[in-house]
Amino acid sequence: MKSGKKGYVTLDWPTGTVHYNGRLLRPNKSQAIRNHSPTGFNWSYGGSGPAQLALAIMLRATGDKHTALQLYQGFKWEFIATLPSQSCELEIAKIEGWLAERAASS
Repeated sequence: MKSGKKGYVTLDWPTGTVHYNGRLLRPNKSQAIRNHSPTGFNWSYGGSGPAQLALAIMLRATGDKHTALQLYQGFKWEFIATLPSQSCELEIAKIEGWLAERAASS
C-alpha cells in the first residue's frame, strides 16, 4: 500500500505508521491532551491504541481540541475499531461526512 495517499488516512501494519491526507500523523499532539497509549496508534479493536488514533484523527480533522475530545470515542467505535487488522485506508470524505452529521444534529 502506498503511504501518504491524498484524500485518505492510510494505516500501515505492522509499523503502526499513519498518514492523514499525505502527511505523517504522530501521536504526540493527541497524547498531550489525553495519553491513552504511550506506545502510539493501533486499530481494529476498542482499546487504548485505537483511542489514541481516534483522538489524533479528530484533532487533525476538526482543528479543535474541545470538539475532538467530544467526538473521538464515538469515532473510535464507528470507524477505528471496525477497521481490518492489517494495512488499510479510510476515506477522509467519510470522516468529514460523519462530522457533518454530528454538527447537523447538535
